[in-house]
Amino acid sequence: MPSAAKLVAKEEYDRKLCHLMDTHTKCFLVHADNVGSKQFMQIRAAIRDNSTVLMGKNTMVRRCIRSYVERTGNEQWGGLVEHIEGNVGLIFTHGELTEVKDTISEFKVGAPAKVGTVAPSSVTIPAGNTGMDPSQTSFFQVLNIPTKITKGTIEITSDIQVVTEGEKVGASEATLLSKLGIKPFSYGLVVQKVYEDGDIYDASVLDITDDQLSDVIGAGVQRIAALCKQTGVPSLASAPHSIIDGYKNLLAIAVSTEYSFPLADKVKDVLANPEAFAAAAAAAAAPAGGDAAAAAPAAAEEEEEEDEDMGFSLFD
Repeated sequence: MPSAAKLVAKEEYDRKLCHLMDTHTKCFLVHADNVGSKQFMQIRAAIRDNSTVLMGKNTMVRRCIRSYVERTGNEQWGGLVEHIEGNVGLIFTHGELTEVKDTISEFKVGAPAKVGTVAPSSVTIPAGNTGMDPSQTSFFQVLNIPTKITKGTIEITSDIQVVTEGEKVGASEATLLSKLGIKPFSYGLVVQKVYEDGDIYDASVLDITDDQLSDVIGAGVQRIAALCKQTGVPSLASAPHSIIDGYKNLLAIAVSTEYSFPLADKVKDVLANPEAFAAAAAAAAAPAGGDAAAAAPAAAEEEEEEDEDMGFSLFD
């Protein structure tokens, strides 16, 4: 049976979590593997104006949320329970979700590759001199890395990938990267899920920009317009296209018959006397072309005058 001190601590934790759920409508579920205490301190200081970081045992967090839902009848927070797995924590916020997420992502620390850890990203060693003496070529041979000896040191002849994302780091890879002084990984709090007013969605949704939304909506409108035109069902998306098609049909009828209307008269005039309109278009374009042509000789003449008077003679 837990001691009185532990019971008091659990009750205090429950009160704190329930108070945060009462006073917030937005929350991040963050993954905290390989995050040190100093990083936590820096993150807390950076977002303390509008956010609160809360870590705890998963069983304790799930129990507090379930009891809160049963006690208050507010089932909106209940959806978080199934996502609380692994080394995770909660960040309650009143701030703008995108800004808070960006602030959290700023605090990442480089870390060496440790044996047995799952690589969060692939690691490639670039070609070049390693500064290592020839007696240590065994590490490169085990990893099938092409090398040569240059001025008494080992040189890698081509880029080589030694660690693949999602796979465990081996002992040879970890030792080699350590000898080369490479810290290939960076760790920080990773936002996995976002809770907002009862809705829970993936953090990648916050990375969607206005331009991407506009492109998706525009593509959807185009598909709706195409479908409506093909099926003959009118809609707001297809209305402009239908109006233009109707106008084209009216012009075709007016050109083929004696029927006319003001907008069709100009088209008929162009078809009846195309030479006059071609001459008028050429005359309108001539002044612009003439000005450019006149400016070019003037500039050339000015350059010639500058060349003639240099202020000295080669024979002085």
